[in-house]
Amino acid sequence: MDGESSGVLKRDRVREFLLELVESRHPGDAIPSERTLCSRLEVSRPTLRAAVDELVAIGVLVREHGRGMFVAPEKITQEMVSGDHSLALPQAAGAWSSRLLEFTTMPAGARVGRRLRISPAAEITYVARLRIVDEAPMAIEYLHIPAELVPGLTAEELEGGDLYEHLRTQHGVQVREAVQSIEPTVTSEAESRLLDVPVLSPALLFERLTTDTSGRNVEYVHSVYRGDRYRIVSRLTLGASSAASSPTEAHHPGMPPGGAGFGAAVRSMTRGDVHGVD
Repeated sequence: MDGESSGVLKRDRVREFLLELVESRHPGDAIPSERTLCSRLEVSRPTLRAAVDELVAIGVLVREHGRGMFVAPEKITQEMVSGDHSLALPQAAGAWSSRLLEFTTMPAGARVGRRLRISPAAEITYVARLRIVDEAPMAIEYLHIPAELVPGLTAEELEGGDLYEHLRTQHGVQVREAVQSIEPTVTSEAESRLLDVPVLSPALLFERLTTDTSGRNVEYVHSVYRGDRYRIVSRLTLGASSAASSPTEAHHPGMPPGGAGFGAAVRSMTRGDVHGVD
């Protein structure tokens, strides 16, 4: 594993610790000082600040001059579902491949354990990989899978092919649905080197929790995608307004409030779209 990969992983682990800290507090609560956090995590101040800067940029933490760091106010969430509570997700454009950055077995920890509904001490298979499309770096992906579900999983198996198809055919895990969130972020110095973009470039942060046919959580993933090369396109089917609609004015991203046809549910189909290089 090279120095660039090591830098990404160290920053990611500090970020995960801070996210766990935020999740254990409420909006407006104070976060320990930089000196306290550096001592506790045994990292340098620049490493800590890089992770804090990222979380400030995406609205998880706020800094107040002379007072310190605080948990940011909660974000407004817009859930996009079709009439049958599912999304169609066609394959993104381009020829995709992967380069493994890290592959190990480790304890889940509190935050990942909560998402996978397993003990913090339970082992997970942790994978960090660089996603490449048409020979250009596109995303950094961090996967967390309960280790008991994938005995014998090898690094080579993760560098090619469809992961979900592999889980089905080799490990008997039939994925059924996933809940995924997408929000803006910026790239850290280490991420920028791997993705071949300037530091603090716009990016998309994806978080996904996948369940199988029995309702068991089988995968938690967060990924950082290049904002200059990747976009999300949604096709919306607008229904007529209904008298049964909520009297509270609804809002759908990018649509004017109160317009004809916006009072009912919006059916959505979403796909990933990779931008070409100019």
